Amino acid sequence: MLKKLLLITLLFIPINAQSDFITIFEKSGFISTANYEETMKYFQKLDEYSEYADLFDFGISPQFREMKCLFVSKENRSSIEFNLSAGNKPTEKPLVLIINGIHSGEIEGKDASMLLLREILITKEKEYLLDSLNLLVIPIFSVDGHERKSKFNRINQNGPEEMGWRTTALNLNLNRDWMKADAQEMKAMLSLISTWLPDFIIDTHTTNGADYQYEVTYQVEKHQNILPEISDFLKSKFVPYLVSNVEKKGFPIFDYVALREWDKGLESGLIDWVTPPRLSTGYFALQNRPALLVETHMLKPFKNRVYSTKAVLESTLDFIFINSSELSLINQKADELVVKNYSTGKYLPVKFKATDNYDEVEFKGFEYFKKLSDISGTEKIVYTDNPKNYNLKFYRYHQIIDSVRVPKYYVVPVEYYELTKIMELHGIGITTFQSDTSVKVKRYKFNNIKFADRPYENRFIPSFDIEEYYETVGLPKGTFLIPVNQRTLKIIVHLLEPKSDDSFIKWGFMNSIFEQKEYFESYVMEKLAEEMLNNDKKLKEEFELKLKNDETFKKSPYQRLNYFYKKSPYWDKNLNLYPIMIIE
Repeated sequence: MLKKLLLITLLFIPINAQSDFITIFEKSGFISTANYEETMKYFQKLDEYSEYADLFDFGISPQFREMKCLFVSKENRSSIEFNLSAGNKPTEKPLVLIINGIHSGEIEGKDASMLLLREILITKEKEYLLDSLNLLVIPIFSVDGHERKSKFNRINQNGPEEMGWRTTALNLNLNRDWMKADAQEMKAMLSLISTWLPDFIIDTHTTNGADYQYEVTYQVEKHQNILPEISDFLKSKFVPYLVSNVEKKGFPIFDYVALREWDKGLESGLIDWVTPPRLSTGYFALQNRPALLVETHMLKPFKNRVYSTKAVLESTLDFIFINSSELSLINQKADELVVKNYSTGKYLPVKFKATDNYDEVEFKGFEYFKKLSDISGTEKIVYTDNPKNYNLKFYRYHQIIDSVRVPKYYVVPVEYYELTKIMELHGIGITTFQSDTSVKVKRYKFNNIKFADRPYENRFIPSFDIEEYYETVGLPKGTFLIPVNQRTLKIIVHLLEPKSDDSFIKWGFMNSIFEQKEYFESYVMEKLAEEMLNNDKKLKEEFELKLKNDETFKKSPYQRLNYFYKKSPYWDKNLNLYPIMIIE
């Protein structure tokens, strides 16, 4: 990663820094964005020009494009490389990760980052930021999606002239993939994050939704899915600073919200949500790290969206520059508190629901009216260009509706080693049993299993009821053991507890456990059932009662024979049995 000695000589080559680092965005009159090759050339030039910048590869896409990241720091490179190789925190100062192009049609973050990096590394008016923080900047996350460019990729979006696509070459949405990590790109990203463990994360996007005056909106996690210490820091210090400074730069900003009832318009009120960990800010809440979602408004000109994003990036970095010590301390404390707060026997929230409580807020919208549409045959909303400030109900309070009791360990059978590979990408520590072991475990059995009618993110999602019980099992040497007493506690629980909507089982990693693989021939089962009835008086009474009370069962020869099959020693005891075990 360190630059060769010859790069030092480049510092003394006289160049017109301003003109050599003009972006495609600027050259086009603020209506275009650079393609992949042009983008990477720009970032390579930053690397070559500045002793503080190092561009490195961190992955490769399914279409064999290199995924690159720019590290920007004044710290000693040798000590950083030593820390990385030793698995220690690589930098002394807080590390900020900026992710651009996770949805590559929403690309203004890339151009805003190029402008901001020029001011840090080339013209140097913002070089002071590096006195208190370090940067990791990903120009384009979904590199293949970025190159599927067209003028017609996003029907709701006003520029650039050509924009990339929402998903990867394999049609996976990376911002639904943070937990399951199906995508090659996401595996590379998680490896990067678990290696560097950034202190603050910024994820840049362009929103869909209602029309309003705000150029840009933002979201930080502030509900029960994140540690209160981080939530309080974000709500009481960061958000007021961000809003004030972005507005001083000339860009109206508001919370990233949705309408409570889309067909009724703004008067139905606004809502926010607890972000699930399949999305970026929800994921970093599980990583005990503050994260900022940036969502510029889709209908605003591309120029405005780039510069409003730049204003958010600048304001955020200025805040961290001022509060760097406190940020580092909060993150260090968060890693300790997550274990203390949710140690063995305590309950971790995994599901949330919005309440009917609200605040009254002023919202800068546009006047609109409703009229009957001859096309859709229903009432449509028509926005005007007339600004109007509304007093709206903002439903932003949530309650916990389900939790799980945190155990000491999870046990993963060796045949599910692929799951442990994903867990390691998340930074989870894993060990194994060093000898054959007998241990009491909690187990889950699933009932009333149903599957979605269509795939979601390439997976068929099951739903089920959960029955739990305890048994003593023999575990062979090499069985994986995941101690929960580590900083990634919340990720472990969310991945391995079936109640979590982002668990491996809910994402369809184990759908084969729901498949019956052995069946009976009727003439064989008839004979066995007769023997079972003759030898078990209680079974005979239960069977006759079911015939009396269940007409469907009575009229189905298969159900009647299957009733005995399930009660016979031939029935597959592993059917619908969760293979992951729990040691409390």
